[in-house]
Amino acid sequence: MPLLWLRVALGFYAVGLLYALLALTRRSELLNRIGLPAMVLGMVFQFVSLTEFLLLSDHPTLTSVHNSESLLALMIMVLFMIVYLIYRTTSPGIVIFPIVFLLAFVAATGEQPSLFVTPGVKKSWLFAHIALVFTGYAALFLSFGASLLYLVQERSLKSKKSNGIRSRLPALETIDEIGYRSLLLGFPFMTLGLIAGTVVAQATYGRVNLLDPKILLSVLMWAVYLIMLYTRWNAGWRGRRAAYLATFAFVAAVVAWAANYFSGIHRFVSS
Repeated sequence: MPLLWLRVALGFYAVGLLYALLALTRRSELLNRIGLPAMVLGMVFQFVSLTEFLLLSDHPTLTSVHNSESLLALMIMVLFMIVYLIYRTTSPGIVIFPIVFLLAFVAATGEQPSLFVTPGVKKSWLFAHIALVFTGYAALFLSFGASLLYLVQERSLKSKKSNGIRSRLPALETIDEIGYRSLLLGFPFMTLGLIAGTVVAQATYGRVNLLDPKILLSVLMWAVYLIMLYTRWNAGWRGRRAAYLATFAFVAAVVAWAANYFSGIHRFVSS
């Protein structure tokens, strides 16, 4: 049943994906009216899927690809809804909805290996690590989405051409603020999540191998995160330079996630 609810959520997310694709080329009033409600329903069914899995499992864990990618998609949607409630704009959905659909699609249709961990690890620390890091990931993805929209809006304004997508985007200052606040929200979660992950590694292996691909790339991603905030606070970076750096941080996050498949101590293996 959890997989069934996830696939129902995927169907609703497909409507959001269609909205995002059409928003790039034309304006559809019908999709404008149903896109956001469909994504909200997708969130509900995805939450039901994860909750039911945790209730039915003898050894509840979120350390499978299936549940990890599903949880990440849900966290991204939660942060997107927070942005929507504050700014009353669905424009970040042009980037966010395809990412959420892709994560849900992989979770609902792909193979489901689990994350290799020692049974002796305290699950409370593992849950804390996953929840905190995924919130940081979600905020980083949202910042990336805002950065792409900033570049699109800036280019549109410079060309002085009124196209379809420009009419649906908020002011540059608003887009930049969404990206910046996403970073401010996500960085503490990412930091605390990595600290919790260090506790898990210490409890499991008695040490932290900084040369392990997953750990090394995660630290690199955190460093890029820190640089992004530093350049905004002290160097006053805004607009295009901040958008390019956010894009680089997004790439670093994707590479760090991919390291789960070949890390020696933090990897996805067949369950």
